[in-house]
Amino acid sequence: MIWDQLTSEELGQLDRNIPVILPIAATEQHGGHLPLATDRLIGEHFMRKLDDLIPQNALILPTVAVGCSDHHMSFSGSLSLNHQAFTIQVNAMVASVLHHGFNKIILFNSHGGNQAVGQTIVEDLGYKNPDRQFVLATWWQLNLVELQKVTTTSFGGTGHAGEFETSLMMVIAPELVRVSQIRKGQNQETFDWAQGDMLQGPAASYYRTMKEMTPNGVFGDPTAATETKGHRITEIVVSALKNVVSDLRTTPVN
Repeated sequence: MIWDQLTSEELGQLDRNIPVILPIAATEQHGGHLPLATDRLIGEHFMRKLDDLIPQNALILPTVAVGCSDHHMSFSGSLSLNHQAFTIQVNAMVASVLHHGFNKIILFNSHGGNQAVGQTIVEDLGYKNPDRQFVLATWWQLNLVELQKVTTTSFGGTGHAGEFETSLMMVIAPELVRVSQIRKGQNQETFDWAQGDMLQGPAASYYRTMKEMTPNGVFGDPTAATETKGHRITEIVVSALKNVVSDLRTTPVN
């Protein structure tokens, strides 16, 4: 169910144990071949597929479309909220949901820059609301084992605007993929312990701006993207998210 497509009366009659999902995304550069809306479009794509699969067991909120993207601001068009502003917006939306009596909240994340602050938000909400349940789920972390079977690029190929995001956009909005502009990322080497991508995180976090990581704004290899991969990624992520929702749906709150 989509929160803002229901009437007030319809929403008021729902079971308060239905998990409520807040998609958190970003509006930022994705190289020369993908639009600024990529993270939002990917997150909302997964939400639509989940709603098709279990329409009565999840309630999906409007997306927080601008996230924490300071590290992209040297690229034209990127928008960003600082951590404080992002936290205020997410907490305000969650507070509204809690006010209406819902007990189970999932922050569904489609942007790497939201992960750390998202985890802090969930921990704070959980501490302050011990009778409610809170989850942070980032799409590429939901089933790493199966997603690793999809990739055909080497280490570093599934970073930003790379193999996976481009494959998904070929499914979601192929008309927005500038195929003629697809270029490999200009991944810049750093310490061995700081190397990572979507599927293989670094041993330690080392801050670099995106332009320092890759001057052309692409980290990874979008030349390996295919529509077939996009469909398979969708199946894996939505199936894993369905399990998260189903487990919450059937677990009593404290």
